[in-house]
Amino acid sequence: MLQSERVAFGAMEAVAFGKPAAETLAEEARRRDAKRVFLMVSGTLNRTTDEIAKVRDALGNRFAGLFDRMPPHTPRQAVVEAAAMAREAKADPIATVGGVPITDGAKAVQLCLANEITSAEAIDALRPVKGPDGAFGPPPGMKPPTVPQVTVPTTLSAGEFSAISGVTDERHRVKELIRHPGIMPRIVVLDPAVTIHTPEWLWLSTGIRALDHCVEGICSGEANPYADAQALQPGAQ
Repeated sequence: MLQSERVAFGAMEAVAFGKPAAETLAEEARRRDAKRVFLMVSGTLNRTTDEIAKVRDALGNRFAGLFDRMPPHTPRQAVVEAAAMAREAKADPIATVGGVPITDGAKAVQLCLANEITSAEAIDALRPVKGPDGAFGPPPGMKPPTVPQVTVPTTLSAGEFSAISGVTDERHRVKELIRHPGIMPRIVVLDPAVTIHTPEWLWLSTGIRALDHCVEGICSGEANPYADAQALQPGAQ
């Protein structure tokens, strides 16, 4: 018997590779006619390498501001601080260079900007709710993001390919998931040269995390042939 399935591809427009990240980000800004690119980046990359300087130089007068203070696990307070800076910079779009805390942070910033979130406590309003089908989704009344995200990942855990953001509520020391189909990065830029600065322990651990994603997908109660093929095919992750 044929099995009926439905695959939702998400809001991502493209995955770009083969050129330096700085060059690709500048080309993307020109393509979008973006005037005010706000950067959310790894503090280590910004302070100890020239990778972020290359991006700023490539953007030229399209560069509008920078946030490089996102701690591990993406705490709420840091998200709010980044959102305040992005709001002041009139970001269009947000470009990230770094690991998952930064990628997820920018996803959450998108929703903070769209929903006028200005405090850590107000992020409570972004918590997902369970729908009639049992699936979790955005709460009623949540406004969709209007500032797109372009992401240059520096680890292997693949958070840039999801519409979920993990943000830590410092009050309870709990990492919560924020969901909205519109927060998926529009463009993912893959540049191996940027990843040479990633510590080996982090690179390897996120590689195991990517493998874990594959195992979870295969074992999931929502597994389907399309996802199974991605998880099982060598080189798919």
